[in-house]
Amino acid sequence: MVFDLVIVGGGVNGCAIARDAAGRGLRVLLLEQKDLAAATSSASTKLVHGGLRYLEQYEFRLVHEALAERELLLAAAPHIIHPLQFIVPHERSIRPAWLVRLGLFLYDHLARRERIPGSATVSLDGTRFGAPLTAGHRLGFSYYDCRVDDSRLVILEALDAFERGADIRVGAKLVGARRDGAQWTASVAGADGRLEEIRSRALVNAAGPWASETLEHRLGLSSRKHVRLVKGSHIVTRRLYEGAQAYMLQRPDKRIIFAIPFEEDFTLVGTTEIPFAGAPGPVEISEEETDYLLAGIDHFFREKIARSDVVWSYSGLRPLYDDGSLEASVVTRDYAFDLDAQGGAAPALSIFGGKITTARRLAEHALDTLAPFFPDMRAAWTGGAVLPGGDLGPGGFDAFLAELSRAKPFLEPRLARRLASAYGTRLWRFLEPTKSLVDLGADLGCGLTEAELDYLRAHEWARTAEDVLWRRSKLGLRFDAAQTRALARALTPRAAS
Repeated sequence: MVFDLVIVGGGVNGCAIARDAAGRGLRVLLLEQKDLAAATSSASTKLVHGGLRYLEQYEFRLVHEALAERELLLAAAPHIIHPLQFIVPHERSIRPAWLVRLGLFLYDHLARRERIPGSATVSLDGTRFGAPLTAGHRLGFSYYDCRVDDSRLVILEALDAFERGADIRVGAKLVGARRDGAQWTASVAGADGRLEEIRSRALVNAAGPWASETLEHRLGLSSRKHVRLVKGSHIVTRRLYEGAQAYMLQRPDKRIIFAIPFEEDFTLVGTTEIPFAGAPGPVEISEEETDYLLAGIDHFFREKIARSDVVWSYSGLRPLYDDGSLEASVVTRDYAFDLDAQGGAAPALSIFGGKITTARRLAEHALDTLAPFFPDMRAAWTGGAVLPGGDLGPGGFDAFLAELSRAKPFLEPRLARRLASAYGTRLWRFLEPTKSLVDLGADLGCGLTEAELDYLRAHEWARTAEDVLWRRSKLGLRFDAAQTRALARALTPRAAS
């Protein structure tokens, strides 16, 4: 079989391109050498947002596009994406109030807004918004963006691509590729280590932090465009305050950090932005980054925290498009393409940059760029399409959750909410025949049942305990060491057989 498109990289860009391409009728193969969303795409601040702070960099087109995508994504995946109110305590010494209000006005009106409330000026003195904050914060601003389970968004894109005919290979690595006339011949190492030669009419390099390395060392091509790696780190602490609101905190260096309610019992704090000059790979938060985030919290919140209050931290490398900016915080969050197809050779399209919010649009743009090579390819379609599990009905998430609670009253409320948020309507695939918790099999810890685990293995490419606990869910925040070892044993091939 000759594929139309081989995509290297199972992050948000690669999976979004695979989904769009499969829906347009192309024969698609996606290669991910580790796990879907294993790198940058699971290390974000878990937001679908327009990028309010990018207005100061005059990135109006990028903010417009991201705000438009925010509406589309909320409609496509209302189970994993939810509106989130942000409170911005005013820091007079950093930005005047009129400038913040002007920025929020632009943010409200740069794109059509149907599902997201607008911004407002709010009092912090003696109000629930100001209650967690230190004295002196009297004026604030409110605006809305959306929270998202970033890694689950990637999984759903891959699942949709698979159900539309794409071949999704997790644990498969591109060893190298060469052009044979109008085709690419790629050498691929499978999860079992065996080498296979695969032919394709086109190749997409969506390797994220490894995009330049893939282009030069695996494809033997060169480009004037490059990625610029920036390390972003986050900490998760015990819950710092009551209420569903998040906080956008302006630091003296004019950078911002977020404090976001996370997984019911925790607060997510981030992010840092540190230029990274090393080779791409796993990274960890530094002591300096931890201190920076803790200092930001201590400046704004009455509740003081220490390193001992940090229950989890994570870091990722953002493969930003290198636009020549001197400071990491002002490097563009936009994306760029490099199409190599001179002289009628088989095309190779490399992706530089991008972000969670604009991945759908990036994929659409990528397929439109490749359209001259596929004259029979169908038109763009993802703009109004629902992701797997997102068909919740006219009442939205709350109505769906109420329906689930009525249909399966044996589910404890917190478990019902977790399942509804993770799977949407797809949860019926393992819940439909059940009449009690016993029907779901053994509880492997914190409500993770054998039935759910079987679904994750069979339909979501989960292979390891880390896959399950940190990318298909965030149950890693609750599992202890013994439960994690037991889950790992349950996932071994012998246990699976």
